[in-house]
Amino acid sequence: MHDLSLEGRTVIVTGAGRGFGRLMVLGLVAAGANVLGTVGRNKPELDETEALAAEQRPGKFRGIVSDVSRYEDCERCVWDALKAFGRIDGLINNAARGPLEANDDYVSAKPPFWEAPPEAYGRIVETNLIGAFYMTRAAVPSMLEQGFGRIINLSTSRPTMVMQGLAAYGATKAGLEAATVQWAKDLAGTGVTVNVLLPGGAADTALIPGGEIGARAIRDFKAGKGAGGAEGLVAGLLPAEIMVPPTLWLCSDASGDYNGRRIIAKEWDLDLPPAQAAEAATDPKADAPRVM
Repeated sequence: MHDLSLEGRTVIVTGAGRGFGRLMVLGLVAAGANVLGTVGRNKPELDETEALAAEQRPGKFRGIVSDVSRYEDCERCVWDALKAFGRIDGLINNAARGPLEANDDYVSAKPPFWEAPPEAYGRIVETNLIGAFYMTRAAVPSMLEQGFGRIINLSTSRPTMVMQGLAAYGATKAGLEAATVQWAKDLAGTGVTVNVLLPGGAADTALIPGGEIGARAIRDFKAGKGAGGAEGLVAGLLPAEIMVPPTLWLCSDASGDYNGRRIIAKEWDLDLPPAQAAEAATDPKADAPRVM
């Protein structure tokens, strides 16, 4: 993965304070990219990400507090990235509010939708779906002007989209996948691409309650080595780190032929050349997400 064209590129990563976002930031910085990372609420977490990035390559990361559910914040985020680094080559729509936002016992309680607090349901939709649109709308004009851009929308497994008790979470990810197909069609031929990336099962992040986050993953899990086609059906938690290799590839020149595609991180085999790993980890092309 060291030969990817990320040196000097600039990528915005939303939700950069922990979990997938932090790991993606660190992977991109290590690969030579400039990264602007955001959090909507927890500045100390962002400060920790910034310190870790500085240990790798000083001056490659800038963190700001920016709420993706506010369009003016998204515009400011894009402006900050352009001011700091001169261009925007990638956008990773990672910021999300999970089911815990509506019910802190959603795993066992499986609360019905009519018990979801309306305010919490609204916040999930505003962040996970509208926020991704806001960020993309703000960033795309600059990408179109330079004729290059890589947009990555983080999604979830199809069984999770329709799982009981998740309030709006699953529905927002299904909506984001549909939006990805629409955006990809609008962007075809421009040099700007938009794709979906998902872990392929429950991962060891704060989205899953209980235990010590970061120490709950399947021991010695190797992505791409198990039986394929078992999306969302994993006996245990996936290590969050599996999201980094496909992220780097999707941000690079090498992914230019991929647009409107759906990549499953747990199928990404690091023993394969990146192009082959991508092909093995990509769902068959479809015009619309298969939900029902």
